[in-house]
Amino acid sequence: MKQNMGLIDKVIRIVVAIIMIVVGYFIRDSYGILSIILFIFAGIFILTSFIGFCPLYLPFKMNTAKKE
Repeated sequence: MKQNMGLIDKVIRIVVAIIMIVVGYFIRDSYGILSIILFIFAGIFILTSFIGFCPLYLPFKMNTAKKE
């Protein structure tokens, strides 16, 4: 699996995931299913950031990683 995410892309995803986790934590009592969805998306964002590969970039032939 070739990496297709650059450093800035990874950092943005991690920051957005942290925001999703915080928002999901605070709305968990009022909007239970929405907080679960936010936690799932945050987990996906963190996982793809650590792997450095986003499968949604493939159909669009996107690559934010540095060229070798």
